Amino acid sequence: MQTFRETRARTGGRFSPLREFPERFFVIASCLMFMVTFSFARPARGLSQAEAAQSSEFAAPSAGQVDQVDSVGKEGAISAPSLGESTGNRSGQPRPRRKLIVIGFLGGKVRAGNLVHREAQLIKTLQLGYPLAIRAEIFANSDGNAALRAILEFLDEDGDGRLSDEEKKSARIVLFGHSWGASQAITLAKRLNKLQIPVLLTIQVDSVRKLRQNDGDIPPNVLEAVNFYQSEGLLRGRKLIVARDPSKTKILGNHESSYRHNPVSCAGFPWYARTFMRQHIQIENDPAVWSEIEELILFRAR
Repeated sequence: MQTFRETRARTGGRFSPLREFPERFFVIASCLMFMVTFSFARPARGLSQAEAAQSSEFAAPSAGQVDQVDSVGKEGAISAPSLGESTGNRSGQPRPRRKLIVIGFLGGKVRAGNLVHREAQLIKTLQLGYPLAIRAEIFANSDGNAALRAILEFLDEDGDGRLSDEEKKSARIVLFGHSWGASQAITLAKRLNKLQIPVLLTIQVDSVRKLRQNDGDIPPNVLEAVNFYQSEGLLRGRKLIVARDPSKTKILGNHESSYRHNPVSCAGFPWYARTFMRQHIQIENDPAVWSEIEELILFRAR
């Protein structure tokens, strides 16, 4: 990570048109940016019923059963298995290392599969390049329930509609996202914590907290977490993430990027995003950031 921090230490000044515009335009621009970014805000669909005291049964997971996951009182604290830790099957024999599950979330109101966005591009790269080692899926940040269902299905190796303790402990999961997608990734990690399912790594890119979520609190089922952010634009990501239990979660770093001296192309994005959220989408398109993220994921797929 030291090498990455050195490459991201960009300095220097750059002409900013907003600073030269009249004050009235700046106020209008700020208001427009606020509306574009937050007027669509809607919390993830409420999960109405209390989670069954984690009976490990999810019955071919249906939407109704996933809807029970979010409203538990107290979260259980568990330790994620060490990297490379072997697991056994019911016969006591070592079992093959299972595929790494990688779940990505897009920011804003972006639909899953929009390949303009680096999150979707990375998932496509993992799907095509490492099909024997990685199970990768991309979701809109409003589709947290669907992402949870997918993980439960992936983990149910014997297809009996239940997750045994063995299937849970052998889970190898990486969660990442940009903007609201980063906030949703941490929310999903917390839901997995309630189900006693470990997460190897969470990755947040310019994380913006969604309504009723706390994207700065990393739950104890997460083994490692890392945060990338910028603090120059009108829309800025979270600067700091903190482990709820530092004895169980290692924070790999909170890494700041600057684009004053070395701007990144935002080609393919709508004009309002390039104008009012430029730095927020520059970090989303930064090849140095995403190269580091891909390396972090592939290291855990070995």
